[in-house]
Amino acid sequence: MALIAGLDLETTGLLGKDGTPGDQRIVEVCVQLWCLESRSRKLNFVQRIDPQRSITEKAQAVHGITAADLIGKPLWDEVAPKTHVILNKSIMTVAHNGVGFDAPFINGEFRRVGLSEVGPFLDTMLNGRFATPTGAVPSLEKLCFSCGVYYDHDLAHGADYDVTVMMECFFKALDWGWITLPSSVIRDAA
Repeated sequence: MALIAGLDLETTGLLGKDGTPGDQRIVEVCVQLWCLESRSRKLNFVQRIDPQRSITEKAQAVHGITAADLIGKPLWDEVAPKTHVILNKSIMTVAHNGVGFDAPFINGEFRRVGLSEVGPFLDTMLNGRFATPTGAVPSLEKLCFSCGVYYDHDLAHGADYDVTVMMECFFKALDWGWITLPSSVIRDAA
């Protein structure tokens, strides 16, 4: 059974100009493990995290997570090892805007606590250009529309919800031939 991970992060802010998290931190992580063959979800890990810093207004406006929501939550140092183990059970990680955000962010945060980087990543935003008439990169909402997956604005930008609908889109696009797996992943799945 080949496992594919779906990943989404909610953070205190954006990556720096150098492409690293800098002093920004993860406030919520969701990792789901899915069986490539059966398209069934095998694990759903969702954890909010105390970032030990403030959340930028822009980030809070997107995900709606406040500092008060994170009181008493574990620190990344405690959550990182479990997240790392789960991601390493998969042959590939799928993330929407994964190449531009999730991969560098989580790998930067893994390095910060002494863990190795994870990958490879497949980015449903970069690989989802089929979802827009002009070939532009799609929002998750546009990707869902193209794949016939219902997108609920009230639940959007919650890491668990975003991973669930993204993986539904990923598997539909994979089955329809709109997204293909990298050859290294196909070898690992065999």
